[in-house]
Amino acid sequence: MSKFKIYANAIAIPVLVGLVVAFVISGSIDYETLEKPLLSPPSILFPIVWTILYILMGVSYGILDANNLIDDNINSIYFLQLFFNALWPIAFFLLKLRLFALILIVILVILIAIMIKEFYDKNKISGLLQIPYLLWTIFATYLNLFVYILNR
Repeated sequence: MSKFKIYANAIAIPVLVGLVVAFVISGSIDYETLEKPLLSPPSILFPIVWTILYILMGVSYGILDANNLIDDNINSIYFLQLFFNALWPIAFFLLKLRLFALILIVILVILIAIMIKEFYDKNKISGLLQIPYLLWTIFATYLNLFVYILNR
């Protein structure tokens, strides 16, 4: 497979997961009506940031794939974190289970940290490309925690 196709497929997977989840939760997003903590960004920022992060996630995975560095461990951690990434907004917005969503996002942060280490061990750039995702998810954890506290 050409490198272009490898990268296109690698980017398409997280972007499509994000689009499907966005479609599923679109009628349930209540961010504007929630009491929010200090530093809460405007709602328009979220789809922009997540699109960038999904693209970086795909490029990072694509680097490994294009260099034949994918193994079962890489696939397991990558797709497990992507599953938790998709599950979080469903729990938070669709189901309104803010505490459960908080537990999911903490697990997601841990999975992302593990993924960064695993990717970095295979290819430094691949691992480093995931750092913005980790930082944003830590910030999202802060938002989730305080939305839960402020809206009980």
